[in-house]
Amino acid sequence: MPSFIPTPSDDPVSERLLTAYFTSRALGFTTHPDGYRITHPDPAWFTPPAGVFLVVEDDDGRPVGCGGVRRIDDIDEATTYEIKHLWLDPETRGRGWSRPLMTELEQQARGFGAELMVLDTNESLTAAQHLYRSSGYEETTAYNLNKNATHWFRKRLD
Repeated sequence: MPSFIPTPSDDPVSERLLTAYFTSRALGFTTHPDGYRITHPDPAWFTPPAGVFLVVEDDDGRPVGCGGVRRIDDIDEATTYEIKHLWLDPETRGRGWSRPLMTELEQQARGFGAELMVLDTNESLTAAQHLYRSSGYEETTAYNLNKNATHWFRKRLD
């Protein structure tokens, strides 16, 4: 099983993983004529209690993925956190690590008081959409103006 290490999003390891994430999105992005818009996250978004950024390490301690949660404005009067930059290196995909990463991000958000989780994604990321739906997320109306997003999801936390 992977390990999830809280790491500042501007740490060199995090930056390398985010660059790989953004590169993979830009290469596969065809839904908007202007292409994928890269926006590096503000490190304050992922500083507790506003949020946390996790580096995924494999059994050998190699960084192979990342993901974060950050506080956003309340939705429907619920304390709301957003999942951002969920990514695993292509070499590690298929090992079942995406769901434990999602679960860990939700647990981190619960620890900050989250009642509602949201995320956005692009229609080209069909495997990601399957993960979100099978993790209890339901499609919802747009909660942000992310030009890269075509689908928005939400999940109430117990």
